[in-house]
Amino acid sequence: QVQLVESGGGLVQAGGSLRLSCAASRSIFNFNSMGWYRQGPGKQRELVADIRSGGNTNYADSVKGRFTISRDNGKNTVYLQMNSLKPEDTAVYYCNANRITVNYWGQGTQVTVSS
Repeated sequence: QVQLVESGGGLVQAGGSLRLSCAASRSIFNFNSMGWYRQGPGKQRELVADIRSGGNTNYADSVKGRFTISRDNGKNTVYLQMNSLKPEDTAVYYCNANRITVNYWGQGTQVTVSS
């Protein structure tokens, strides 16, 4: 079991930046991957970015070049740096920890981008 707590969401104008943090209640070192998902109004939850235990990263096409995922194993924390934000990035952002067949989720943090 692990508890995930997201922070850093808020309201920002288009073109602005936000940095999301996901603090885990215990070590994230042994998880297969840590990631960020989002769910916009009326949409399904989708992968934004993830980072594997070996450090490889994966991004949705819609955020490539704008978002950067990183992890600090010593602080049990995963970050999502979001730059050049667009109104279509508006969503609830969820932190995910994956251990092959088991997924853990945070409660989500709202990101709203105004035009």
